[in-house]
Amino acid sequence: MLNIFTLANGRLCQEEIESLEELSRFKPIWVDLESPTLEEKRWIMQYYGLSIPADAMDEDIEESARFYREENGELHIRSDFLVPDDAQPHTVRVAFILNLDNPELKSKGVLFSIHDEDVPVFRLLRMRARRAPGFIEDAKEVLLKLFDGDAEYSADTLEDIYDDLEKVSRKVLSGDVTDAMAGEVLGAIARHEDMSGRIRRNAMDTRRAVSFMMRSKILSSDQFEDARQILRDIDSLDSHTAFLFDKINFLMDATVGFININQNKIIKIFSVASVALLPPTLIASLYGMNFKYMPELDWALGYPYALAVMVSSAVIPMIYFRKRGWLK
Repeated sequence: MLNIFTLANGRLCQEEIESLEELSRFKPIWVDLESPTLEEKRWIMQYYGLSIPADAMDEDIEESARFYREENGELHIRSDFLVPDDAQPHTVRVAFILNLDNPELKSKGVLFSIHDEDVPVFRLLRMRARRAPGFIEDAKEVLLKLFDGDAEYSADTLEDIYDDLEKVSRKVLSGDVTDAMAGEVLGAIARHEDMSGRIRRNAMDTRRAVSFMMRSKILSSDQFEDARQILRDIDSLDSHTAFLFDKINFLMDATVGFININQNKIIKIFSVASVALLPPTLIASLYGMNFKYMPELDWALGYPYALAVMVSSAVIPMIYFRKRGWLK
């Protein structure tokens, strides 16, 4: 899918391109390629003279090769954007190409973005730019706003994790944690821990991308200050993610502790039963081994007497355990 974005009266307008002729009718500041076909890449090459690298969206590219500047002035940035899907949270690799120095190409001053799937931050930027005149002024501002939106999206996701962990905390701290509830809590904690780790990695990636733009000296004074504010917002996320990791570890330890308590209750039942039944077993063994003939023939009250002693030997320890509180 090939979408272009132009500025009209200070607002960002979106157009979906389906042919090379349509592409030549507009002067965009942003060209977005979502899962581009070979034909769409060829249109970009023919009209803008821009060759999209074959490894633009590779996940295994070296970290040091994700931010660089070509000799022709093209700025290449490969950054990850968070997609907090309930079923499968993940990040999407987006390749940005920005030409600011080569006036011979029609791509000068145009931001190109290439990615495999739709990104929530992109939708948020399009919505805001349509409603707020002057929100976007040039291609560099589009890139900064995308990174700003990514940091904001990470903060919103952290707030959702806060709310979910509050619900988990109420379950764990209620004191009545069954094994089934403990399984649900551990599953929720594991999901939140995974999401918190993704947010922290995503924040680190965004910080590196914004820092690279600042070092490239392509930003105006106002844009440079905006970039510094983005870095401050990202730095504020670190303390929140650290707190969440501590809270997750606490809830994990508490839940495992309740599981151990439930297991100890079961073991305690068997321990009490074995201790209480030990005297009757001993009495039965002694009673059965100290008669030359069957006791029914020589002593009519032998069995009732033995049974009474066995029951008493079992009841007395149970009463003692109950007074000590070991049966609760």
